[in-house]
Amino acid sequence: MRIAIYAFTGITMFHLSVPQMVFDEVTRQGLAEWETVLFSDDNDPITTAEGYQITGVSGPKAASDAEVVVVPSWYDDGRPAGQPLRQLLATSHDRGATIAGLCLGTFPIADSGLLAGRKAVTHWQGFDQLTQRHPDLEIDDSVLYIDHGDVITSAGTASALDACLHMVRTRLGSEAANQVARSLVIAPHRDGGQAQYIQRPLPERADDDPISAVLDWAVNHLDESLSVERLAAIAHMSVRTFIRTFRSSTGATPASWVRMRRLDEARRALETTSRSIDQIAADCGFGSVVTLRQNFAAAFRITPSEYRRRFEASEAPGDRGTSPAVT
Repeated sequence: MRIAIYAFTGITMFHLSVPQMVFDEVTRQGLAEWETVLFSDDNDPITTAEGYQITGVSGPKAASDAEVVVVPSWYDDGRPAGQPLRQLLATSHDRGATIAGLCLGTFPIADSGLLAGRKAVTHWQGFDQLTQRHPDLEIDDSVLYIDHGDVITSAGTASALDACLHMVRTRLGSEAANQVARSLVIAPHRDGGQAQYIQRPLPERADDDPISAVLDWAVNHLDESLSVERLAAIAHMSVRTFIRTFRSSTGATPASWVRMRRLDEARRALETTSRSIDQIAADCGFGSVVTLRQNFAAAFRITPSEYRRRFEASEAPGDRGTSPAVT
């Protein structure tokens, strides 16, 4: 797969490097042959926000055959995208390429008309300006990324890592995404529905942090009852103290965290095993197929059976694989 990444003078090294690091790691790990190329409005060198000059950047023609076109960031002032870039993005989308706007990169994607009437996300500092310029666009301030299948947008800065890993997962599966994440030493999956910023900083965890111990224990006992009372007992806390400490540490309630871990495991099992859905429901602690189906459909807008069929279909040669929207 060929991935074209837009570069411009003033972009930060971090924003420019994220898609290259994630997607090139796919090739380095031998998971698939993915090639990344940097392009700009011309083929002149660009200067990053840190003052480094990057040469060897291709012109816009390099994106003409790319299967994914990424705008990894945008100018801090949110200026409207120029006609050449807007046309390139629209043309690439029309021929079937996936378009990704990471962080403020959502701005030129919206300017190209690809998000009209749809939900999108960007860095929270750009919310007001983006909605003023595109009132038909619905900003969701509670997510890390939104995937419409043909267009994906992500929230600020590090959320680009989550969005890029999500693209690996939807095309190559959870095991491949996990392998890339392990190699880069980053979290393999932060939920698309996780808030992009938290009002207060998360506390540092000591090695003997009881919440960390509970999390480690719970992921290995998903098939068992994981009531808040049981988790609190394992942490040697009262229920009230446990709930408060858990939320402060993870940003989620115990029940919602357990539900998402069970859904993660169910999705992995659907992708990588031939176990029946009944067995997966039991192994993941849902108790019944009905409960699994209800929770799975609510989280991913697709049934477990259809998810398995869609994932199997994405394994066919030449199929790029897409996923339902993550909201």
